[in-house]
Amino acid sequence: MIALLDEAASRAFGAKLARVLAVGDVVTLSGDLGAGKTSIARGALAALGLQGEAPSPSFAIVQSYAPPELRLPVLHIDLYRIEHEDELLELGLDDARRDSALLVEWPERVGTRWWHDALALTLAPAADGGRALTAQVPAAWKARWPLI
Repeated sequence: MIALLDEAASRAFGAKLARVLAVGDVVTLSGDLGAGKTSIARGALAALGLQGEAPSPSFAIVQSYAPPELRLPVLHIDLYRIEHEDELLELGLDDARRDSALLVEWPERVGTRWWHDALALTLAPAADGGRALTAQVPAAWKARWPLI
């Protein structure tokens, strides 16, 4: 468990994540509304080179970023409004990881088959008012975890 005391700590964690992120990686971010999923994604995007604030992809569903703006292509995905996993096929997300890293909020909306090998991060409220982050670390991430 990793303690994230506030939004700044969530963004700092995202920056650490960005240091080891590569094309083909999928990081899923789960937790209630306001848990800090977007803060982690914004921290990662800023560390990868994004100037300015990353918009939440809640309405667009997919926000894409590419070099030279970032050091690698990234899709920031918010599945909150997805009602059925077939919608992912329409968005082309089945092939997206071939040339991008994916940061996926609300992955539970589509089940587990899509990104079975993802670094799965879950945020929950902590007693101190911050967030408790837990991770399910797949084999592809073992050499990169824990983040330093």
